[in-house]
Amino acid sequence: MKKMAISVIVLCMLVFGGVVEKGAMKNIAIAATEPDDIVYNVTMKQDLFCLMMAYPEYITNVERKTDGRVYIVMKSGKRILYDDKKVKNFQEKLNNADLQDMMEQRYPLSDITKLMDIDFNPGRIRVYPLLKEVYGGGKEQVQSNLVPVKLGYKTCLFNGNNKAADALQSVMKELTPLSQKRHDIYSCVFPTNGTFNYRCIAGTNRLSPHSFGTAIDLKSDKRDYWKWTSRKDGEKRLSIYPREIVQIFEKNNFIWGGKWGKFDILHFEYRPELILKSRYFADKPASDKSWYDGISCKDESVKKCIEIIDKVLE
Repeated sequence: MKKMAISVIVLCMLVFGGVVEKGAMKNIAIAATEPDDIVYNVTMKQDLFCLMMAYPEYITNVERKTDGRVYIVMKSGKRILYDDKKVKNFQEKLNNADLQDMMEQRYPLSDITKLMDIDFNPGRIRVYPLLKEVYGGGKEQVQSNLVPVKLGYKTCLFNGNNKAADALQSVMKELTPLSQKRHDIYSCVFPTNGTFNYRCIAGTNRLSPHSFGTAIDLKSDKRDYWKWTSRKDGEKRLSIYPREIVQIFEKNNFIWGGKWGKFDILHFEYRPELILKSRYFADKPASDKSWYDGISCKDESVKKCIEIIDKVLE
């Protein structure tokens, strides 16, 4: 955006200084804005691709309306807006997010050694119409989708839709035997604090991801949560937290609250769309390459998603 602003300033100086002929003015204006438009469109296509790949049984299509607005189409027929084009601060995004807001901050798959910036919280922004379409529109509907998953010596309930429970089962299949060999891992995992709990996030009217049965809190420590402790003590906790736990969860499409500026170190949340974006599109979009550069198109589901997006957003 800074480059665009500079281009606009230069344009104004040239035009009002009489250097540019009227016939060339339109071409210069296009040149000044084109790079940002290209990056926006590439990013939108990448976001939509990750959403379609993350929720293959639930997102059936992409649609562009006559006003230019873009939607994902759910199997129920419901349409969810990609970008409302409103300028929002982080709190406004939390309270009234669109899909672009949710996908905007790229979740880091690389390790971190320090707490993230206080405003960097990839995954804390959630689009509730999407979650309700996939995991259940209310408490009773969510409960009907819950299945048991073994956590050490006890069983918890997790959402069976969209392979969420399967992903947690895969995590525990690898994490449980490792924890039996490593006391530092065992002491961070067991006893777990819980999974499904239909409630609002404390101090808000927004549903917790635990309400959908898609999040798990491991064993808690008073230094785990940003409201419980100082950033200094939170960073000390972060530095000794076994990274094997994080890597196993991320491998199975969970994000870690330890990578939030408003840290939640005991919290892991099933968010395949964010993990897929980090895997597929680790670098910022380049305007001189195809938007799906680096992705193998041999897989039929991948190929189909690309074709749908290119057809609608050509």
